[in-house]
Formats: sequence, structure tokens, C-alpha cells
Amino acid sequence: MYPEHTSNQPAVRAPEVHQPTPLTPAAPYPAPLVPVQPHAVPTVASVVLPDGRVVTGYAIPTAQPEPVVAKPAVSRAAVNVALGGVGFLAVCGGLLLLTTFITALTALITQLITLAAVVFGGWIAVQIFGHRDAGSGGNTFNIRKAVFKRNHFHG
Repeated sequence: MYPEHTSNQPAVRAPEVHQPTPLTPAAPYPAPLVPVQPHAVPTVASVVLPDGRVVTGYAIPTAQPEPVVAKPAVSRAAVNVALGGVGFLAVCGGLLLLTTFITALTALITQLITLAAVVFGGWIAVQIFGHRDAGSGGNTFNIRKAVFKRNHFHG
């Protein structure tokens, strides 16, 4: 049913070689570099050495050292901490005065309420237990024949 192989050697295939495709750049050729000219052409200086040789070249400006800034005697962080402490103390002092004022005001109000209660209570006591004058109003009875027996009034 199946055809028989005529040779006993395995089939040899030709190797396949895959070559990568190079990517084309966006510009086919790189842009040429344009030389940049300095704004001012430096001056050429010639120096005669002690042995008589002459050296010619561009003058290079000497590097100027950074000016030395005097450091303050106290660092800024220390000053900030000190100012923060002074501010905190000022706030604490203000809060202490505020709480003292509130306490004194509370004591004053308590004393005024107590004084009002004493005065009003005294007035009520005088109204209840005080003697009544004849001219103070109310009913007036003229008793002509009064009999007192054993400190008891009989009419």
C-alpha cells in the first residue's frame, strides 16, 4: 500500500539561511556637522622663556577664585530653632494668660451669682418674717376689748 524506499540513506535537505533585513534610517544620510565659530577670536600671545625660546599660543584667561563668603557665627538652622522656641513661648504665655483670664472671669461670675442669691434670699426672708407696720397695707383691725389669758387671745 505504501511505496517502499529505494535507498536506505536518509533524505538530506538543503539548509535554509535567513538573512536579517537591515532597517533603513529615517534620513538616508546623517546630517553633516556644522562647525561653530566662537563669537570672538581669542588673542594670540607670545611669551619669551628664560632660555630664549618663544612660545606662541592663545591667551587663556586666568580662573578667578570664588569670593570667600563670610560664614555667620550661628547657622541659619539654629536661628530658626531659636525663633521657633521664642514664638512657642510667646504662644504659651498668651495661652496661660487666656486661661488665667477665663478662670478669673468664672470666679467673678460665681461670686455675682452667689451675691444675687444672698440678696434675693434676704429680701424674701424679710418679706416673710418681717413685721408689718400699720401703714404698710393689708387689713387693719381695731381691737378695743382684748382679753389675754395664758398668752392666748380671746375675742
